[in-house]
Amino acid sequence: MDSYGEILKEARETKNLDFDTVSRETSINRAFIEGLENEDDSAFPGEPYMVGFLRNYSDYLGTNTDSLLQLFRNKKLQESPIPENLIVHKKPLFFWPSIITAGALVFVGLVCLAIFFFSKRNNDNSLKIGPNTAVKKYVLENSLEQRFYVGDQIVCPTANGEIVLTISETLSSLGIQSPVGVLYTDLAEEAVLDVDGDASSDLIVYVSDISKSNSANGAEVRFVKSQGGATVASSVLQADIPLATEVVGRRQSVILEDNRAYPFTLEGTFRGPCLFRYKVDRHDSNESYFATGEVVTMTANNGIRLWMSNSNAIKFSITADTKEYEIPIGKAGQVLVEDIKWIKDTDGKYKLVVIELD
Repeated sequence: MDSYGEILKEARETKNLDFDTVSRETSINRAFIEGLENEDDSAFPGEPYMVGFLRNYSDYLGTNTDSLLQLFRNKKLQESPIPENLIVHKKPLFFWPSIITAGALVFVGLVCLAIFFFSKRNNDNSLKIGPNTAVKKYVLENSLEQRFYVGDQIVCPTANGEIVLTISETLSSLGIQSPVGVLYTDLAEEAVLDVDGDASSDLIVYVSDISKSNSANGAEVRFVKSQGGATVASSVLQADIPLATEVVGRRQSVILEDNRAYPFTLEGTFRGPCLFRYKVDRHDSNESYFATGEVVTMTANNGIRLWMSNSNAIKFSITADTKEYEIPIGKAGQVLVEDIKWIKDTDGKYKLVVIELD
């Protein structure tokens, strides 16, 4: 077998590994893994990246890395055009001096070009590492919330100095490359991370949206600096959570209960047309007319209020603490107002409840 791509593919299949598993365990983007097995140079931003990923992938699979690198170089040589000077039968007397002069000029030009691009790269916070992947760098002061993509970097100040974190995965779980390794956080999970290995919490991460099928969609993530080892994102929630005795409504059902309250994500899938309005925490309400097949997603710290012109037209599910719950709401044609929120019971437990309002 003389193809490094076939060797990689056969080794992976022999170990019964799929692309997603390999990507998770090596922190190599799936597109790059497929590009290596298909020997597709166009999948990489440059040859150095391809060589680096080839070395890492080969070491991971336990194949002969030196042999694969030699096969890669042989393939590049075979695809390279024959140098013009090898097919010229007679050279003029000034040929070699001209070649030496031209080579010197090319060398000087390449050095200048390398210095220019290296300087530009160091002074630019946005650079390309893939065919359609823009890498951006953000500084975390107190909190930071937006959509992140693979390769994006977050500068996190800690007691031991600045730590640079890199988003390494946005498929099903959020992967964050840190000095202590890759840290993973799942959808609707509030994770407290120690990013510098000093046994104290530095960062609280909450993922409110992430794709299960396409890593290119990125992930909606909130980063919060931890203060004194406390879970800031949770402690902030408690002030707005009412006691169970303060809750007024016609009908109440408990979705889950826990020793603490944490953010949750509500997804509504429209099975029929419906005028729908919602209000998340203390934000302004949003109202729109939704058609069959449309989906709306909301993430709340404390609670969500819902208004529906046809409650049976919507199928709701809640994701909280990595678990998913189906919520039956209303009857066909029923106009309904509901609260979905955390309350604190008399026994000190926190309950996420659905309350039908008058």
